[in-house]
Amino acid sequence: MEEGLIKIVIDGREHIVKPGDNLLATCIALGYDLPYFCYHPAMGSVGACRQCAVKKYKDRSDTRGRIVMSCMEPITNGLIISIEDAEAKKFRKSIVEGLMLNHPHDCPVCDEGGECHLQDMTVMTGHAYRRNDFKKRTYNNQYLGSFIHHEMNRCIQCYRCVRFYKDYAGGKDFDVFASRDNVFFGRHEDGVLENEFSGNLVEVCPTGVFTDKTSRKHYTRKWDLTNTPSICTHCSVGCNIIASERYGSLRRIMSRYNGAVNGYFLCDRGRFGYEFVNGDQRIDTAVVKLSLYEDHEIISAAEEKQILKSFIKDNEKIIGIGSPRASLESNYALLKLVGKDNFYSGVSSSEYSLTKLALNLIKDGPFYSPSLSEIGKADAIIIMGEDITNTAPMIALAVRQASRTVPVQSAVKAGIPEWLDNAVRDHIQDKRSPIVNAAPYSTKLDDISAFNVKAKPDDIASLGFQIAGLISVKEPASVSGKEQAAVSGDNSVSESVKDYNPAADNDLVSGIVEQLKYAKNPVVITGVHSGSAAVVQAAADVASALANAGKNTGLCIVLPESNSMGLAMMEGKALDEAIHLVQKGEGHTVVVLENDLYRRSSKEKIDNLLAKSKVVIALDHTQNATTSKAHIVLPVGTFAESEGTLVNNEGRAQRFYKAIPPGNSPLESWRLLNGWETLDDVIADMTSEMPVFEKIKQYLPDADFRIYNEKISRQTKRFSGRTAITVDRNVHEQKPPDDPDSPLTFSMEGTTETKPSSLVPYYWRPGWNSYQAMNFYLDRPDGSMKGGDPGIRLIEENSRDEHSATSFVASQIESSSANDERLVVPVYQIFGSEELSSMAPAVAERIPQPFVIVNSEDAVLLGKSDGELTKLHIENTLVEVVVKIDTGVPSGILGLSVNLPGMEYFELPAKITLTKQKQ
Repeated sequence: MEEGLIKIVIDGREHIVKPGDNLLATCIALGYDLPYFCYHPAMGSVGACRQCAVKKYKDRSDTRGRIVMSCMEPITNGLIISIEDAEAKKFRKSIVEGLMLNHPHDCPVCDEGGECHLQDMTVMTGHAYRRNDFKKRTYNNQYLGSFIHHEMNRCIQCYRCVRFYKDYAGGKDFDVFASRDNVFFGRHEDGVLENEFSGNLVEVCPTGVFTDKTSRKHYTRKWDLTNTPSICTHCSVGCNIIASERYGSLRRIMSRYNGAVNGYFLCDRGRFGYEFVNGDQRIDTAVVKLSLYEDHEIISAAEEKQILKSFIKDNEKIIGIGSPRASLESNYALLKLVGKDNFYSGVSSSEYSLTKLALNLIKDGPFYSPSLSEIGKADAIIIMGEDITNTAPMIALAVRQASRTVPVQSAVKAGIPEWLDNAVRDHIQDKRSPIVNAAPYSTKLDDISAFNVKAKPDDIASLGFQIAGLISVKEPASVSGKEQAAVSGDNSVSESVKDYNPAADNDLVSGIVEQLKYAKNPVVITGVHSGSAAVVQAAADVASALANAGKNTGLCIVLPESNSMGLAMMEGKALDEAIHLVQKGEGHTVVVLENDLYRRSSKEKIDNLLAKSKVVIALDHTQNATTSKAHIVLPVGTFAESEGTLVNNEGRAQRFYKAIPPGNSPLESWRLLNGWETLDDVIADMTSEMPVFEKIKQYLPDADFRIYNEKISRQTKRFSGRTAITVDRNVHEQKPPDDPDSPLTFSMEGTTETKPSSLVPYYWRPGWNSYQAMNFYLDRPDGSMKGGDPGIRLIEENSRDEHSATSFVASQIESSSANDERLVVPVYQIFGSEELSSMAPAVAERIPQPFVIVNSEDAVLLGKSDGELTKLHIENTLVEVVVKIDTGVPSGILGLSVNLPGMEYFELPAKITLTKQKQ
């Protein structure tokens, strides 16, 4: 037996296991069927449901044993237990019977029917008949917003929902309310659930209490969904998802486990933003608005490639504008079509230079680019200039878990197992790991931050440089000033910024540094959304100083969109260069790939670009301001109708596959732009010409991958059959559509054997039809997928060790105000600032009206109260917004919402003069 391993006995079978987990998690990892409700691998054990009972014996001579709850039982050497003991089985059956006394038994009409954990556990325990003749206890349901449907009568009081919402995700508007034997889980009154992760209640709840309200609008029984592994496209984190289809429309999004990225969870934007795929704004036919085709405005799909080629062939004056929301393959196809010298990345100069800076820092710095999992285990966090709750919500969720790292370590040292949740929380109380949160305005992470700094971006950068200087007297080993200036253009960091001392509290700087010296695994988080290269560089300097001090340091840089990193790794130029070139009036043909240019530059500049272009060809799947002015509009597939690769902010390449069968949707943009027959062909071409992507070809399974000579089925064996697929049109059985680009098949015929982690389309195991079957696909609960987590890092990681740290006390500084001049900084919103999810009806209900955040003094200067409308002049444009008063905003700063529907593009930060308005 290897050192560090122990031996346990389960029903007479010996197993060699690692200590540290509880008995239930170990049984699951070993493949045993043991019922449970309240336990969740990410949240630990509380022993609330009493369902996971087993018989424990003192030794081999013990014939009686005693019943224990396996989720509360630590693994010890020589442990002997029985799952199949008759008394233990009877106990588990009686528990389910008690839980089912008041359950409505409405499985035929329940949204959870077919993948219900309660159904599985009831069958598994053998309970079949109700013996109680009394009336059932009933509750009134609540309105919880556009995302979640509430059916409280189905509740079995497992407490998972409140533990996730309050304890794990930090929500404050959801709780458990009790009076005698009446226990109610919900809000204190009807209302929208405010937490950004509320949709996880759908998967956390083992019954049908919380279900997906968006799915109810186009409901399909779970066994009749075609499921596909995919990647969320609504931010740069790259969460893994399962996209489910029926009758050619996308029906729901579920989280797909990736131990290195999103784990078990998703944010609400990623879960409910999918409905744009089925929206009225979809472009489903090609449109040509040229006199040459005045009698033929709508063209067929067969003509699209020919029309495209006719305007590009032998045309030297051509420009291709790519997109950070399009796949690597699609951007490469456009680059290949127009040539490297004519390819532009499709983002503003500011975003282009900041993203390039981020890429260079991650590649060349002495720190590593951390995964979400690594952020969640950090023992100190410094957030500089980025409101990650709105720009990268899952990173914010990871930071919430990191806030417990140090105190949990102290609980473990006190002899409390980490998985024993209630005992750990009782021990740590309100203690937190050191978290520094520097932002221009109040954020939702202020409640867990020990140091809350509210200041201008330059002041935040100055704070970072001071921290870096105190940590290490030598020059930080990050990108030098010259190198940084070369990639950041006008955003280069000046020495005056480094030397500038904001009304700084020296005790604050020294206090932060004092606490950081205890950290062994710190992570610095910043992003490009502030528009400040100084902030990004300062964050890199802090990370460099920590790394040079011998600490295992991570630098996480949040990027704007799902493939911003991948686009930065390709050869291209900023959008402003294309605008400047076309303004010379040389009659260019401009091809725009999946990009609304009005979100990238001012209306005046884009109007001028489109007007001076000879022909504008837009390839997109959704109508926007750019497609409305293009001469030719060609429809292409969304992420649900395409296959390709995205690179997330840490440099992890991940493959997504089409969920909607071919024939029901437009072609992928890479297939329309060039002559490749399959995805493997374009990847082979791309990786040969761009060695930076070589690992993609080496790692990801190609279309020829088979298991026992079979493709992998997207449909479960319980699928109703091919005849039913087209019953809305005819009852003749059709041949399943082919998918030559992947080892997946649009059929229930195919292998159900263990698959590579990147190709798992759904979770199922005999007796486990619910989402909980996921745990049998992992090497251990809350661990990694069997065979390794999906995706591959394109940027090499440094070797790292595991360390520990301690806790500290809070402090705060404020920034002073000047005269009537104010700095306008961008404020992003989780619902509204991202283009595609904003078109989903459920998300649209959550989008706020355009607003400006001001402190109380500036509100007086404006002559406005909280909630009133005001007008601001920014870049010669008048914008009307709602005033939001935030006492945490320092004088001299205004926070303007950006990218909300209907808002024009503004290059921020920008300075304005604030004058009192007439009433």
